[in-house]
Amino acid sequence: METGSPGGVGTTGVGTTAAGPEWIGLPPGLLRMRRLLLAVWLGLAAVGAGLLLGLLAGPAWATFALLPLAGIGWGWVLLGRNWHSWRYAERADDLLISRGVLWREETVVPYGRMQLVEVTSGPVERHFGLASVQLHTAAAATDATIPGLDPAEAERLRDRLTRLGEARSAGL
Repeated sequence: METGSPGGVGTTGVGTTAAGPEWIGLPPGLLRMRRLLLAVWLGLAAVGAGLLLGLLAGPAWATFALLPLAGIGWGWVLLGRNWHSWRYAERADDLLISRGVLWREETVVPYGRMQLVEVTSGPVERHFGLASVQLHTAAAATDATIPGLDPAEAERLRDRLTRLGEARSAGL
């Protein structure tokens, strides 16, 4: 059972309640960015397909350009469900990352196994004020990413995970 808001930013405190870990959802800026990119790319595809089919095959064939527009509606819903499924929780000894709609995937990253924690932000992410936290561990299969965070939250999380990782790895 979850106690945090899976769709919005919860508290940044660490804790596990009697009901389970305190889950933190991704901020809505990630959803806005992904939906805008979907609309732009599929909108351009619809215009290009309509012009190309209209000029080469005739106006009746240009109606097939409506298919990318239908893809926008379908993708809009799927992006919302995907965004809603992402969440993370900071516990005393590890970080939990949960995602997935049909196939749920939950990654547990022990603090003592973290080798590198980095914050990345590409040009589109920077434009929307977002950053991602990427965790690298000794086992490549457990590398994990938390996308679409506020840059201040990403830096706070990086600093905290680095500090906890150094403290936990000292005993190994």
